[in-house]
Amino acid sequence: MSGKFITFEGIDGAGKSSHVEWLSQWLRDHGKTVVVTREPGGTALGERLRELLLNEPMHLETETLLMFAARREHLAQVIEPALARGEWVICDRFSDATYAYQGGGRGLDRAKFATLEHWVHAHLQPDLTLLFDLPLDIARERIVLANRVLDRFEQERVDFHDRVRQAYLDRAQHHGNRMRVIDANQPLEDIRKVLENIVSSIGL
Repeated sequence: MSGKFITFEGIDGAGKSSHVEWLSQWLRDHGKTVVVTREPGGTALGERLRELLLNEPMHLETETLLMFAARREHLAQVIEPALARGEWVICDRFSDATYAYQGGGRGLDRAKFATLEHWVHAHLQPDLTLLFDLPLDIARERIVLANRVLDRFEQERVDFHDRVRQAYLDRAQHHGNRMRVIDANQPLEDIRKVLENIVSSIGL
């Protein structure tokens, strides 16, 4: 049995993280061995880089290079070995997030992104990417209600998050074979039904 690589994407406040735990348990209930991980992070080195990336101001290209450095380590230590064992990997964010946040939000040259993506993981793309889409005003309201300390991306202005959202939707249009846009403004049970149907379609 071959493993599957599923990534979760979306703007801050879209609620994707709350569905990661549910889907991982649903897959386990269906007999799958599941590895749940996140980006930036997923390894000891990656988690150290995550602290820097979420909290320390830095040049855009430094930010992007560190994202891909953490990703290369993550692939080598966690994602690729798990897939080789036939396990399912669920990852909270992957390269689509870099395209959206550093590319769309911050204006990184798309050619530079493409070069790094090709260099770091030309051999591997997710089997399925679940993009949770939500209007910005609702996403911001959810973040406020969460009442937690915001990282430096969450603290960005509304126009930044609007560019991130549009970049995600643009990416989904061009990668419709693996990216599925989910209306994150639906009731929880409705979203879970959508997830069940989509994930079942990739070979459950």
